[in-house]
Amino acid sequence: MSDFPIIDPASIENLRALNPGDNDEFLREIVGIYLDDTPLRIGELESSLAGRDMEKFVRAAHSIKGSSANLGAMALRAVAERLEHHARKHGWDDAPAMVGAIKEEFALVRTELEKITAGG
Repeated sequence: MSDFPIIDPASIENLRALNPGDNDEFLREIVGIYLDDTPLRIGELESSLAGRDMEKFVRAAHSIKGSSANLGAMALRAVAERLEHHARKHGWDDAPAMVGAIKEEFALVRTELEKITAGG
C-alpha cells in the first residue's frame, strides 16, 4: 500500500531516547495515548463526512497526520496528508474511500505498535 514501513524504527528509537533506562515506560505511555486518541479522530472523520463539516473533517485528518508522524507511522501519516489536501482541494470526492484507507492503515499501525510495546 505504501513505500513506507508501518512504523519507522528510527522514530521509535528517538522516543526511547527521550527517557532512556525507563524500560519503555514513556514509549508505552505515548503509544497508549495515540492508540486511544486516533480512533476518536477517525470517528470525527466519519461524523464530519456524514454531516458535511469540512472544517472538522480537515482538522481531524491534520491531527491524524501529525500524531502519526510523531510515532513514526509514516504510511498512515501519508494517507492522512493526502486526505487533508484532497479534501481542501476537491471537497468530498473520494473522501469515503480515503477514510476507509485511513482505517485500514490504522489497524496495521495498532498491531505493530502493540508488538513494539509488548517487547516484540
